[in-house]
Amino acid sequence: MTKKIATAALVLSAFTLSACADYEAGPGRGYPADKTVDRGIDKKHLSQLQWGVWVDPTGCDTWIADDGVEGYLVRRMDKYGKPVCSGVAPPTYTAGDFKGGSDIRDPN
Repeated sequence: MTKKIATAALVLSAFTLSACADYEAGPGRGYPADKTVDRGIDKKHLSQLQWGVWVDPTGCDTWIADDGVEGYLVRRMDKYGKPVCSGVAPPTYTAGDFKGGSDIRDPN
């Protein structure tokens, strides 16, 4: 009985870890080198998206973009690598039309 449980746990662990793999390039080929390109339905460079700012619960800024299918968050940092806390909006609110960078309609 314990051998069956151990085998089931091993299979479940392998299946769970396989969700962390990148199958875009094919199994075992690793992550694509260029992280600046949206590889979704409307493939384009991330600089073509319209970015806004989301203020996290601590009051610091995070760049945010939504292309209708995928969303992107990037912590806003100063030139010394410290978080920028500009006060552009209250905590947990956004500023800017970050959903305007795509032709794909967002249901929200």
